[in-house]
Amino acid sequence: MIRFRLIFAVLLCSISGIAHAAAPDTHFDGAKALEYTRQFVAIGPRWVGSPGHVKAEAFLRKQFQHDQLEVDTFTTNTPAGPMEMHNYIVKFPGKKDGVIVLATHYETNYPLRTINFVGANDGGSTTGLLIEMANHFRGRTLDGYSVWLVFLDGEEAVKSWSTSDSLYGSKHLAAKWQSDGTLKRVKAFLLADMIGDKDLDIYRDRNSTPWLLDLVQQAAAHFGYQSYFFAQENQIEDDHLPFVQRGVPSADIIDLDYGYDNAYHHTVDDTMDKLSAKSLTIAGDVFLETIRLVNQR
Repeated sequence: MIRFRLIFAVLLCSISGIAHAAAPDTHFDGAKALEYTRQFVAIGPRWVGSPGHVKAEAFLRKQFQHDQLEVDTFTTNTPAGPMEMHNYIVKFPGKKDGVIVLATHYETNYPLRTINFVGANDGGSTTGLLIEMANHFRGRTLDGYSVWLVFLDGEEAVKSWSTSDSLYGSKHLAAKWQSDGTLKRVKAFLLADMIGDKDLDIYRDRNSTPWLLDLVQQAAAHFGYQSYFFAQENQIEDDHLPFVQRGVPSADIIDLDYGYDNAYHHTVDDTMDKLSAKSLTIAGDVFLETIRLVNQR
C-alpha cells in the first residue's frame, strides 16, 4: 500500500508538471482594455482645441500619474491656424540599451467636430490597449529593452489629408528625437491603429519595415491568430511614416476594413458597439510577443 501511494504520488507530480509545461500563454486582458476604451470614449469628441481634448489629456495624465510620464508640448501651423498639441510618452525602463516604442494617436478627427464623432475604434481602442499594456510593464525593470508607450496628438488632418496636413504629433516627435539623439536608440516602432474592430482584419502595410512585419506575423502564429493578419496588403500613410523616413524599423498594425466597405470609418457610427474584447486580446497578445521577439534579435 505504501509503495502504491509512493508510485501514485510520483505519477501525480509528473502529470502536474506536464500540465504546467503545456499550459497556454497568459493572454493580454482585452476586457480591461475595452473598459479603458469605454471610459475614454465616454469623454466624447476630442478634436484638438476642444474641451474634450483637454479632458482626454487629463484622463491620460491620471492613468500614468505614478509612472515616468513626459509631455511633449508643441505649437504647429495648420490650415486652421497655429494649434498647441501634446504628445504623451510613458517610459518603462529595461536592462538592455535601447527602446521599443508602442504608439497610438488619441485625438478625434477635426473636420468631423460637428457630428459627435467619438472615434471609438479610431483612436479610442488603441488608447485603451496601451493603457492596459502598461499593466504588463509597471513595477519592475524589464529584462529586455525599455518600452515606451507613446500617445500621439494631431494624427488626423485639420482640413483634408495631405503630406502637410496630417501626422503633426509624429512628425514633431520624430524630428525632436532625431535632434536629441533618441532616435538612434529606438530598435522598433510599433504603431497600433483601429484594431478594436469586432471583425478584425489587419493589413500588411507596404510602407512598414518587412522584417518587423515578419516578426508580427511570427507572433500571431505563436497564438494561432494567423487568420487575422495580413490577408490583404496596402500602402498606408500613418504615424509610423516620419519614423520610417528616418530609418527607424517601424510597423503599422492597422485594420482598414472597418464595417462593410469601410462604412464606419470617420462616421458617427464609429461607436463602442462595433468593438470587441476578443480583438483587443488578439492585438495585445501579438504586440507583447512581438516585443519579446525584438528583444531576442
